[in-house]
Amino acid sequence: MMSEDIERICFSADEIRTRVQELGAEIARDYKDASETVYCVGILKGAAIFFTDLVRAIAHPVAFDFMIVSSYGEATVSSGQVKILKDLDFSIEGKHIILIEDIIDSGTTMHYLKQMLQARKPKSIKICALLSKPSRRVVPVEIDYLGHEVEDEFLVGYGLDYAEKYRNLPYIGVLKRSVYE
Repeated sequence: MMSEDIERICFSADEIRTRVQELGAEIARDYKDASETVYCVGILKGAAIFFTDLVRAIAHPVAFDFMIVSSYGEATVSSGQVKILKDLDFSIEGKHIILIEDIIDSGTTMHYLKQMLQARKPKSIKICALLSKPSRRVVPVEIDYLGHEVEDEFLVGYGLDYAEKYRNLPYIGVLKRSVYE
């Protein structure tokens, strides 16, 4: 059982659901006077579950697309090199963009993505992350919408994985060191 590999639960399914609803309401409030659609860009694979729940919680017109970006592979630490495996399918010029990520760790991926997408001349770019590990930050990243700050522990569940496992857990927990060492 996957749950046997979890040292402890950090955020229950109910806690996650509540925070996602709050983030959705915050985003809707921020764009309530904007007549334009907000373009939500999910960073796959990790953000898929968070992304889906979040866009349903935004009471404002949204369109969405996805990018697949990697800086980890099967490692537990970022390689520092960002690879775009799938780019956007639409032009973002003149549009409000929200990049939606599961967790911001070193900041390398988000910093790179924001710079790259800024060159495409959107009206605005904001970042939404479910989790942030500021103690691991190598590159500064401004997070506009944040679920929770977390300690430097290896987290899995609710989209977060280790070697493509544990994404389907309904909660977020700390993975036992014995699993990945």
